[in-house]
Amino acid sequence: MSNIVWHEQAVTKLSRASLAKQKPCLVWFTGLSGSGKSTVANALEQELHRRGFHTYLLDGDNVRHGLNKDLGFTDEDRVENIRRIGEMAHLFVDAGVIVMSAFISPFAAEREMVRGLLEPDEFIEVYMNAPLEVCEGRDPKGLYLKARQGEIQNFTGIDSAYEIPRQADVALDTGTLPVEACVEQLVNYMEANGYI
Repeated sequence: MSNIVWHEQAVTKLSRASLAKQKPCLVWFTGLSGSGKSTVANALEQELHRRGFHTYLLDGDNVRHGLNKDLGFTDEDRVENIRRIGEMAHLFVDAGVIVMSAFISPFAAEREMVRGLLEPDEFIEVYMNAPLEVCEGRDPKGLYLKARQGEIQNFTGIDSAYEIPRQADVALDTGTLPVEACVEQLVNYMEANGYI
């Protein structure tokens, strides 16, 4: 890679973000399947869009239809999935955008790897704290049932580990809080920390 040289750009992340009057960042939703990641990320994006901010939502299933369609669900593939998402999110943040990312992202090391791609204040880790039994009870895609029946291998929470964030920037009790309350808590955090 010694023949690849970074090309500096005249228009910077700061100048892009100043046009939108926002501080670019990556809001990284992590939690078990069924914990509300996509639902709350989507609702947050709607609220930020309503307020006039430039946003983009990267959703786990949607990204696996394109960029990551060649990846399965082994631990190795999950690591590569998160690496690719992190690199893509980094580009969006550089473009001055507030990015929401809804991925189970079960491993702490991979979440920290993504955090390391960004400036220290550009990564907001949001832990969707819903107990396994609540997530399994919701089972919006029928995946827990398939995992329990042995039809799906390497399913997080059943036969694949999930490492709970030790110091998430925001922890949402999505087992009991309604979506609107979760969004309000996130907006309050973003306002208090100068993102919006």
